[in-house]
Amino acid sequence: MNLNLEGKRALVTGSSAGLGKATAKMLAAEGAAVVIHGRDKDRTEHVAAGIRRAGGTATTVLGDLATDEGAAAVAQAATTDGPVDILVNNAGFYRHLTWAEASPTEWAEAYNVNVVSGVRMIRHLVPAMRERGWGRVVTIGGGLASQPMNTHPQYNATLAARHNLAVSLARDLKGTGVTSNVVSPGAILVEATKEFVTAIGPARGWGETWEEVQPNAVEALIPNDRGRFGKPDEIAAAVAYLCSDYAEYVSGATIRVDGGLIRSAF
Repeated sequence: MNLNLEGKRALVTGSSAGLGKATAKMLAAEGAAVVIHGRDKDRTEHVAAGIRRAGGTATTVLGDLATDEGAAAVAQAATTDGPVDILVNNAGFYRHLTWAEASPTEWAEAYNVNVVSGVRMIRHLVPAMRERGWGRVVTIGGGLASQPMNTHPQYNATLAARHNLAVSLARDLKGTGVTSNVVSPGAILVEATKEFVTAIGPARGWGETWEEVQPNAVEALIPNDRGRFGKPDEIAAAVAYLCSDYAEYVSGATIRVDGGLIRSAF
């Protein structure tokens, strides 16, 4: 299937690793010119270089979206070679804390990085999409938005806010040719997930090796119809679809990519 992304320019925030990296690579493979964003120059350039070696088009921007000045600089740099048609708000911040550990300061920091940073990029880039009559905004959310765990409450709440703002934006974009949607991943096997699960596995009796730990971790933490962790490319594919002309009739939607996750207890 040709997603018709040739001639489109996409900024994927937080794309120097993880889901953002996978998303940028897939959009580039579908013909979009991608802007790789990160805060570490070497990691960001490495992703862009890999895309170019594969025949895609990629440039880089560096900056901290958690400040007004940083976000403005990223938006300006991202549009140097042309307007941004696709904004994937992926960048986010996670810290595993208990309710007792999650101070008001932690809550405020998480909200600023995970919610307001995306709002900053929307405010900088979406007005021009409106003027051109075409655009795609995809927010990466998560299942914890609707099925929060008892831990890291500050993070759970920011995911709910991300889902909410994306739908509100879709309503505001009515009739403009610009859509706003959410991709809601389950537990995806990026390196950080593997490290976390491996670290807590032995103490919970899941085993010592990854081969032992993984099936027990899935059953204990993310019981789902597919019986496994998700893959980054499965999230990237959902994003790519929402960016395409095939999703022109999809706005204000949340696409769950979680294996049919049913979380009933923790």
